[in-house]
Amino acid sequence: MKLYRMHSAWPGLLAAALLAACATQPAPDVPPPPAAPAVEAELDASAMLPLLAYFQRLQRMSAQDLVRERNVLAALPPSPAIQVRLAMLLGLVRGPMDLYRALALLEAVLKSGDPAAASLHPLARTLASQYQERLKLEMQNEKLAQQLKESQRRSGELQEKLDALADIERSLPVRPTAGENLPGAPR
Repeated sequence: MKLYRMHSAWPGLLAAALLAACATQPAPDVPPPPAAPAVEAELDASAMLPLLAYFQRLQRMSAQDLVRERNVLAALPPSPAIQVRLAMLLGLVRGPMDLYRALALLEAVLKSGDPAAASLHPLARTLASQYQERLKLEMQNEKLAQQLKESQRRSGELQEKLDALADIERSLPVRPTAGENLPGAPR
């Protein structure tokens, strides 16, 4: 009978052990990370979203609209957001020295201690690196174009020399071959 009681008590003991394990003290909670970085990320996004929308609008503008927009931005008082907008515009116009001007504006935003500028730093860094890469590629393109011109010039010179040699060869009298008889020679 004792054995029967032990078998019937077994599920109850198991349930009691499980409940006792759940009743132990929980591990102390780890404090959540400070809220400041999350707020900064929200500020960055909220400051950059209008500029990203502006950049998309710029890409759809005609050349005349871009000139008008440039005049409007030049008339506004300078602020970090206006500087980034003007840098975006200069990056699209592609006139001589425009990328250099855009980079100068972006560098000014990156060096500024203004809180409004600090929230635009990720966008300004991205644009600056993109513009620097474009300048590097443009310089490589110019170098390759110069090499192509030089190669074409040398190729033209070589072709002229070949043509001159061909003209000289055509103007030479025809030499008799060994099997042909010379005029006046006995047959």
